[in-house]
Amino acid sequence: MHLQYLQISKKYGPVCTVYFGSRPTIVVTGYQALKEVFTDYGDTFLNRGSMPVFDRLFKFEGLSFSNGDTWRQLRQFTMQTLRDFGMGRKSLEDPILEEAHHIVKHFRSLKEEPFEPSTTLTCASSNIIAKILTGTRFGYNDKEWMEILRKSHKAFHIISSVWGQLYDLFPTIMNCLPGPHRNIFTLLAPLEDELMKTIKLHQETLDPACPRDYIDCFLIRMRQEEKNVGVKTPFTVINLKASIYDMFLGGTESTAVTVNYGYLILIKHPELQEKIHEEIDQVIGQAREPRGEDRSQMPYMNALVHEIQRYSDIFPLGFARATSRDITFHGYNIPKGTNVFPMLTTALRDPAHFETPGEFNIKHFLDENDKFKKNNAFLPFAAGKRACIAESLVRLQLFLFFTITLQKFTLKSMVDPKDLDISPTESGIENVPPARKIIFIPRTIEGGA
Repeated sequence: MHLQYLQISKKYGPVCTVYFGSRPTIVVTGYQALKEVFTDYGDTFLNRGSMPVFDRLFKFEGLSFSNGDTWRQLRQFTMQTLRDFGMGRKSLEDPILEEAHHIVKHFRSLKEEPFEPSTTLTCASSNIIAKILTGTRFGYNDKEWMEILRKSHKAFHIISSVWGQLYDLFPTIMNCLPGPHRNIFTLLAPLEDELMKTIKLHQETLDPACPRDYIDCFLIRMRQEEKNVGVKTPFTVINLKASIYDMFLGGTESTAVTVNYGYLILIKHPELQEKIHEEIDQVIGQAREPRGEDRSQMPYMNALVHEIQRYSDIFPLGFARATSRDITFHGYNIPKGTNVFPMLTTALRDPAHFETPGEFNIKHFLDENDKFKKNNAFLPFAAGKRACIAESLVRLQLFLFFTITLQKFTLKSMVDPKDLDISPTESGIENVPPARKIIFIPRTIEGGA
């Protein structure tokens, strides 16, 4: 649908109304208008809008799908707790690097056999989130957990398909009709059940003097809030489950899909790997592991990661906002409570900010001296008070995953790169990359592997 919205915006401008079934929705396009929504008028567009699939999943509970004081308290608590467990700090590098080493070990074990990596990458991404939220790690051979992740990924595939888009347009009707959309909630149920089991186990083993992870910190806050008799609090088991459910789904899916897309781009453009290999060998070599601080010395890798995020355009529509008050915006009177879709794809592909917006071009993030350059229209995490809470984690994870993979391997396509199609198989709320097998060839450097 987002391609249709783009056509509408070309005719009617950066702010126009589209009816999602019977729901009038303001579609906002282009970097300048998005900036106004996210920052200039950020408080007015701060509420989460209606998205029927996610409304049914989260029931307006938890970190990302609540509003008002509930959202403010949950976000403030979550940001502080994540910082306490290393978010934005050097200490967070260690669990990411540990997971990256598991990926390398797994790819080496394939012995150059073609391999479709999406499920492994999903498990690896989930382990980073799980370490912080639940204090656990899952092996790539854990059949039960891998099946849960496979079903969750399939659910996102359906959400992004025509069936999922029809559900968002006509939820009441689609609830009564047969079709793949009815499987979305069944496929996601095992993850929800697993998270509830984890919460109950934490409740039984909680030591308030020694919190192990995010769940423990939340449970301790719940006990503290129980003392305030008669005061409504967002710190409930329902909001805990919804918050970690949301962070698992969003953090795992987005990062895994971005890495998967990045691998496809690298085998589609093997010349990129040559330049990256040269930079890695000069800055890091093979004797040590990469660190976040290496980014400043690796402009080509930094630019590559940014361009992969821009081009893969994982969530083209963004997530719905809603106006918190009546506002006159771009000359239009928008009532309080109106749904607003800030289309992230139109910032990431804004021709005023990217020279070749429809093509993969690493020079979008390199200046004339081949130094890394920022671009204000780079908004894969949105911006403002509702921006992705784990942005620093995702940025670090992507840099380290790509760097250590290319430090150890050359990625090769099974077909001639010019014949390789990496176009999304579904493009709705998420751009879903195609399933392609990749050959991971261990690099042999003079003096050792």
